[in-house]
Amino acid sequence: MKLTSRVKLLAAVTVCFAIGELVSLSSASAGSASGPSALALAAVVASHGSLLGPFDRRAMSRLFDGKGLIISRVNKIAVAADSIVCMMSDVNITARSCDLIFKSHKRTLRGRDANEVFATLALAGIMSDGAAGSITASIKNLECAIDPKAITEKAGGGATCTFETGH
Repeated sequence: MKLTSRVKLLAAVTVCFAIGELVSLSSASAGSASGPSALALAAVVASHGSLLGPFDRRAMSRLFDGKGLIISRVNKIAVAADSIVCMMSDVNITARSCDLIFKSHKRTLRGRDANEVFATLALAGIMSDGAAGSITASIKNLECAIDPKAITEKAGGGATCTFETGH
């Protein structure tokens, strides 16, 4: 093989790898959480403006607090959010915020509430990114299924969440 052919082949392979890296960096990937981290994620999101009614919101709060339900349930509770984006500064260490976007509204959290959501995302395995003095964690299309009956059996099941990570 001639030197120019090898150089062209090497250049083509390099371009293919570069394109593959760009595609993998820009595409979203599926993620999931189950068990205690899924229950925590669903409960924190539900407490900050999910579209749950008061009965389901109270049930989520009681389950997360380790309390039994006042009225037993047979149906699952669905907790969803279109997107969650949390940011924290590593320069201004007092700055932290989260935007939770639901189908019908947006909720912006600051301070302790934002830190709670950010920490719960980390507990659920969502990796954070850092650039230019800020640390960001985000997910899209969060869907959690909470089965109160399975949770009250205390066998480790009853909570699952799926989501997309990446930009």
